[in-house]
Amino acid sequence: MNGGSCTSPASRSPVRASYSLLKTPPWGLSCCFALQHLAVQASLLCIFHLLLLPAPPVRDQNRNWNELLARSLFACGVSTALQTSLGSRLPLVQAPSFEFLVPAMVLSRHTPHTARNGTDVPAECAGQDCAAPESWNQSLREVSGAVVISGLVQLALGVSGVGGWVAQRCGPMVLAPSLSIIGLSAYKEAAHFCSASWGVALLLVLLAILFSQHLGSCRLPLCTWTRAKGIFVETSIPALRMFSVLLPLCCAWIVWGILSHLHVRWDLLGPATWQLPTANGTLRSPWLQVPYPGEREWPSLSSRALGVGVAMGITSSMNSVGCYLLCPRALRAPALPRHACNRGLCTEGLGSLLLGALGGVSGTASSIPNACTNSLTQASSRHSVQVSALACVFLGLSPRLAELLTTIPLAVHGGVLCVTYTVAVGTGISYFQYANIDSGRNIFIVGFTMFMALLVPRWLSVAPGYVATGWVCLDLFLLSVMTVPVFLTGLLSFFLENTVSGTLEERGLLTELAAWKPSMDQNAYQGCGSEASQVYGLPPAMRKLLPPSRCKAFPFCFLCPGREESHALEEGSAPPGEATGLLLKPSAMEEESDRKWRETERRKWDNAV
Repeated sequence: MNGGSCTSPASRSPVRASYSLLKTPPWGLSCCFALQHLAVQASLLCIFHLLLLPAPPVRDQNRNWNELLARSLFACGVSTALQTSLGSRLPLVQAPSFEFLVPAMVLSRHTPHTARNGTDVPAECAGQDCAAPESWNQSLREVSGAVVISGLVQLALGVSGVGGWVAQRCGPMVLAPSLSIIGLSAYKEAAHFCSASWGVALLLVLLAILFSQHLGSCRLPLCTWTRAKGIFVETSIPALRMFSVLLPLCCAWIVWGILSHLHVRWDLLGPATWQLPTANGTLRSPWLQVPYPGEREWPSLSSRALGVGVAMGITSSMNSVGCYLLCPRALRAPALPRHACNRGLCTEGLGSLLLGALGGVSGTASSIPNACTNSLTQASSRHSVQVSALACVFLGLSPRLAELLTTIPLAVHGGVLCVTYTVAVGTGISYFQYANIDSGRNIFIVGFTMFMALLVPRWLSVAPGYVATGWVCLDLFLLSVMTVPVFLTGLLSFFLENTVSGTLEERGLLTELAAWKPSMDQNAYQGCGSEASQVYGLPPAMRKLLPPSRCKAFPFCFLCPGREESHALEEGSAPPGEATGLLLKPSAMEEESDRKWRETERRKWDNAV
């Protein structure tokens, strides 16, 4: 065993990344990687707006859909740049998540709209036939207010250190069901969009499987150009695997366009793409428009927006924490430290505040599809994601260019969901190998949490009237969080894992002992800490602004690595992810079993080193 290896067993991948997190690819490859991330991000943005705003009034001239999409692109680009430079510093693209969508739909359904005759109508009737444009705008302003509140919640969870504290106590029995449910919760949306054209969606999925799995080892020469040497061929790269999402997406899009142009009467071709209605039936968006807060109207901060906004912030933060833990495992990076998780939540909160102030209807969170794209392609660097952020900001400044994203076929959106979210399900299942899955304790935790995460949202969707406390704000909060499967899975699994008695071996917390315990090999630990500081450390300019003396004060104590690393070295006991603070005191037999297991692991480690 190599004593200098800094990857924990839980973060090892059978396929080595072609371009690591810190490695900068050539500019040509960086732009292609950025285009791949941008395509997945644009697909997620279009899906979010289509599901939340299916039928706005055709006479609504105060809010253009292209401008709404452009604002979202602009804010997501800014948030991505902050995430990769000042946040967690992982190559994570920021985009709306389904944890924002479900509460926003709950708020839209419970917002009264005024019809032409002055009477209130339910939100389901808030289309062009029965709702006035003013009522529709008021509903969107209320959703924007909820997004602003969610940004404050995300910021509070990061500044207070709660996010990092929770992330460090998420063991395999918390991550396995949570990541699996994150992937499974998107199957309805994937089926909905794939049904627009099952032929196109199936073509995308089959090509993605072919390029990433069957032809993943096929290597092609890389041609680069420099001013000194001109064009020359470098080492070959597994191009088909590295672009196993972008190439199938482009192929399916081209095939759909050709068949549509030829007017092929093929039932599997499906309907047209996302057509945006405007006042006169044509698309007239400006080429350049700089968004600023209050350009249209300011967000509405009502009691309903307060309840839904808090639910948005909590659920999206849980989704982001899962994404923070998924990405290092996919890229063979060191385990995520607490301060990086806190900074990541802070930058996402700033992005949500910006988007809500701009009048957007969604917040920003780490994109699970983009993180799964990193795992599928094994090619992602911080540089390429930053290039994607710049392109996103550029598109956000031009609603006319953002309009091009609406020409992507609906079936392509569904195919992208199928390809990416399956990786989240598989990653969650892979965490079971580190725990004793034959244990009755673990079997109950996994089965109960996943079953309740699917049961409760289904029950409340059929009978939402059961949640009635008499306070609208609390009703909407409970209804929002209880209809998000990720929240239920994370809450139940975290509670049961940290309260039901079980040995460290049974809970899967001893597999990382040899790799993370400082007392066994100080040199190996320092090497891992050095790599972790390169991956998650602040830029040099920020380090000068935050000296060690200032990092001791609140709130910087939760955002700087100084306090946390010194605390870990002083204790020198528990590896990351070991959560014993909430457990009942184990019996003497369990303590003796754990002690013997530690001694065995130490001897194995010493002999290997």
